[in-house]
Amino acid sequence: MENNKIAIFKGKAIRKTILNNEWWFSVVDVVEILTDSVNPRDYWYRMKERVKTDEGIELSTICRQLKLESSDGKKYETDCSNTEGMFRVIQSIPSPKAEPFKRWLAKVGYERIQEIEDPELATKRTRALYKAKGYRDDWIEKRMRGIAIREELTDEWKNRGAKDDNDYAILTAEISEATFGLKPNDYKKLKGLKRQNLRDHMNDFELIFSMLGERSTTEITRNEDSKGMPKLKDDAKAGGDIAGGARKKLEKRLGKSVISKDNYLKQNQRKKQIEK
Repeated sequence: MENNKIAIFKGKAIRKTILNNEWWFSVVDVVEILTDSVNPRDYWYRMKERVKTDEGIELSTICRQLKLESSDGKKYETDCSNTEGMFRVIQSIPSPKAEPFKRWLAKVGYERIQEIEDPELATKRTRALYKAKGYRDDWIEKRMRGIAIREELTDEWKNRGAKDDNDYAILTAEISEATFGLKPNDYKKLKGLKRQNLRDHMNDFELIFSMLGERSTTEITRNEDSKGMPKLKDDAKAGGDIAGGARKKLEKRLGKSVISKDNYLKQNQRKKQIEK
């Protein structure tokens, strides 16, 4: 699902995910940013031991183990804390970045409350973020439509037997492989990506065929009133096959592949070079 996201503080990435309608942040990512430690996991471990000894407080009690995507593209149980808990963690880290980080954290938490009250705000902020990064307006429209289609599909999966992120990943891989001949991790390798979101680095046709595969899957699943992972996997492959067939017909007519090794990072670098 697209609930797992990356937040940015002064150019540094912080993994976060939604639980019970609030953001939970990776503690290790925050520790790395505030301490500049080369081994933030070790720092976090020693910090918990120090606070337990000095103050008699178990910092682990304000954390939960949640699955977040790592640099290898896989998801692992990771110590996470919500905004309130993260303020407590920050108190135990001597860092000149602590105060500006607290202000940033409060802003992110407040924005989440606003988004719960007015869901359209999340869409507007996402659109503004892409615009600030230099994406074209027409690309942004496709990406936003793709997000809506994706959320509609994952809602169906959730209601029909998909239980966790691993199930969503399995079903997504079925669609991707049938559509492009590549599973998401292989697709990211092709584009030279690591922790970045694959779809943020797709070209127009890649986004369009992704949407076609997922929208077809949603409609097939509803039409056949599918239940359980085995049937959902069959639906995912069928939806992907429809998109894959359309892609192959277009490629045959064009005489070239629409699948690209390019990513937005390279495109943006070329654009800056031209502007200079």
